[in-house]
Amino acid sequence: MGNLVFVAKETVADETRVAASIETVKKMRGLGFDIVVEAGAGALSRIPDGEYEAIGARIGSVHDAAQADVILKVRRPTGGEIAGYKSGAIVIAIMDPYGNEAALADMARAGLTSFAMELMPRITRAQSMDVLSSQANLAGYQAVIEAAAVYDRALPMMMTAAGTVPAAKVFVMGAGVAGLQAIATARRLGAQVSATDVRPAAKEQVASLGAKFVAVEDEEFKAAETAGGYAKEMSKDYQAKQAALVAEHISKQDIVITTALIPGRPAPRLVSREMLKAMRPGAVAVDLAVERGGNIEGVGFGTVSDVEGVKVIGYPNLAGRIPASASALYAKNLVTFLETMVDKNSKSLGLNRADELIKATMLTDAGEVVHPNFVDPDQPTVNKGDL
Repeated sequence: MGNLVFVAKETVADETRVAASIETVKKMRGLGFDIVVEAGAGALSRIPDGEYEAIGARIGSVHDAAQADVILKVRRPTGGEIAGYKSGAIVIAIMDPYGNEAALADMARAGLTSFAMELMPRITRAQSMDVLSSQANLAGYQAVIEAAAVYDRALPMMMTAAGTVPAAKVFVMGAGVAGLQAIATARRLGAQVSATDVRPAAKEQVASLGAKFVAVEDEEFKAAETAGGYAKEMSKDYQAKQAALVAEHISKQDIVITTALIPGRPAPRLVSREMLKAMRPGAVAVDLAVERGGNIEGVGFGTVSDVEGVKVIGYPNLAGRIPASASALYAKNLVTFLETMVDKNSKSLGLNRADELIKATMLTDAGEVVHPNFVDPDQPTVNKGDL
């Protein structure tokens, strides 16, 4: 295999991130790669073409992808982009494969060896390659910033000669990576924070950040986590009790942030219109699962909607709203994965198809769809990543 890497400019509307940073271009050059960056690829992430050139990358056009051995992207390539890639090229991106079997078939027919970064296994070795975590961390932070911008009051308690401004009450639903960062950010801004999650282990994590944990903590709850750390499906009786508790709690909140998003599944409905109607005037809700249908009834995709008097924020790709930071982390995830494909002595590409990281993330290879989740689209399974 050759050693030419092409960093593509994203073509998807509103995608602001780029797949290579100054730091990762230096790293790739050190690994023995020649780098071509498509003109303007880093502009929205505050990386001008000249900065790439200054560290040895060449600025090119989309046509340079035809000679590339490795193509780095943020989003899955379109049909038009695929047509410009050479057979045998390695393509690494966030592929969004669930429900997009036709796009995977197109990549297979083009002879591409493609990898989905969001399928990276959650093992110790792969932590530095975990794009779900790196991007969800920023999404959780940005959710609080977006809520604060729309909320028409201050978040922290302020005691002044003119009177006291009470702290805003923020409720975070889901204590995964995004939820924990949302809790931490809201706490830093001085809000009074509470959170809920169906996993018992989340209680300690929430408390460690100074937030109040809200859940029906009965015997079923205490046994609600699998050996792998995932939530078990709860009984209808428990779900009803938990829903009643959450509804009562939401009625007292100023800001609600929902984070329940699992790749490949429709987002679970967590907040109904009736719950929103019970919230305080001027309340705000942020839905991090809008790309999968949303956790909040009435959420609008890509907009701020007025639902029962609550301003519901439904921006997709929240990490992309802070692209300089998101690109830096995503690019580091990519280059760390790419490095596992390089022979350190010869500085040449060589895929070890027996490597657990390769097997977990490879979608297409040698003209076929090879990932077991997508070989038979009638019986897909779901990767248990979380936001």
